[in-house]
Amino acid sequence: MNYFSSYRTRTFAFPFILLLAALCFGQDSPPADAPKRPTSTPYTGDLSIFDSPGRDQRLHVGRVMDTLGIANGKSVADIGAGSGWFTVRAARRVGPAGTVYAVDINPEAIRYIDNRITKEYLHNVRTILSKSDDPLLPDNSVDAVLLLKTYHEVADPVALLKHVRTAMRSGARLGIIDRNGNGTDHGVGSKIVIEEAAQAGFRLLDTYDFVKDDKVDYFLVFATQ
Repeated sequence: MNYFSSYRTRTFAFPFILLLAALCFGQDSPPADAPKRPTSTPYTGDLSIFDSPGRDQRLHVGRVMDTLGIANGKSVADIGAGSGWFTVRAARRVGPAGTVYAVDINPEAIRYIDNRITKEYLHNVRTILSKSDDPLLPDNSVDAVLLLKTYHEVADPVALLKHVRTAMRSGARLGIIDRNGNGTDHGVGSKIVIEEAAQAGFRLLDTYDFVKDDKVDYFLVFATQ
């Protein structure tokens, strides 16, 4: 083969070699926009539905607060606070010496809670219009956190829980109440929650099924690792 033929062969072969290499190396790289697990669309309807009569008894909210160590003088975060149903109950439990952060991504929910705590003369509640992946809580500020029927709507739960972790004081507890489901049906499997919490630096302390007598809902309690 003369020089010109050899040069021409190398010139045409080189782009194909680059293409082949790119394809081979690219097989091990995850797609730039890898799909997250399915989640439900956050609720934006009538917030008053969360205050249905008898809900305290159905969800055994007093026992939930006992389990999370919510007591006088404690600081609590209600993430996905909605109408403030749990917020006001926690606020009464912790008393004037305590604080409850009512956290939600929905501006209408924050307005609703602001009006509610004014009418109910609760001066220990702080509302936070948060980001979907960050509750915007102060660091080292809370003794207990609850996500009540909210986790299945969180688009990036690991990122959210990592931020929650930085807000938790030593010995604080994280509670997640939800129901088993596929993500899009307003539920998410408890095993998935446990796996995602572990990725965010939490360890499971216990699992309860007393929330609702039909045993449909689970209640997971975590501590930081």
